[in-house]
Amino acid sequence: MADPENTLILTLDTGPVTIALRPDLAPDHVERIKELAREGFYDGVVFHRVIPGFMAQGGDPTGTGMGGSKKPNLKAEFSDTAHMRGVCSMARSSNPNSANSQFFIVFDNATFLDGEYTVWGEVVEGMENVDALPKGEPPRAPGKIVTARIAADA
Repeated sequence: MADPENTLILTLDTGPVTIALRPDLAPDHVERIKELAREGFYDGVVFHRVIPGFMAQGGDPTGTGMGGSKKPNLKAEFSDTAHMRGVCSMARSSNPNSANSQFFIVFDNATFLDGEYTVWGEVVEGMENVDALPKGEPPRAPGKIVTARIAADA
């Protein structure tokens, strides 16, 4: 494990997923993810939108795709990092500076998102557990994050 302080471990009901955080690309977004994980915000939250061949989106405590944390929205930190399989990026509304707590993990090449969404991490282990999430918008029985922890705290 490269840097435990910048490693997020999502325990999904399908199995564990290890994400290398990228503060070099998006320091404010990484800080928010770590803060929310440490508060237990993501524990029990579902993946409310899982589109085969595209991405799995979660991080909304209401499970509707309309909710977020009580923290202020973040300013965009766009980079030229490509949205390839395993990349983790923030969801947002049409306002580029509206990312809050929702995020998505890309299943396949989705480079049309490049420069439009803030990349904050990449799955380094357990992508098969993301692949195994129930599909749908929303899925009939959505997969969920059992726990989200920063490796340094484990």
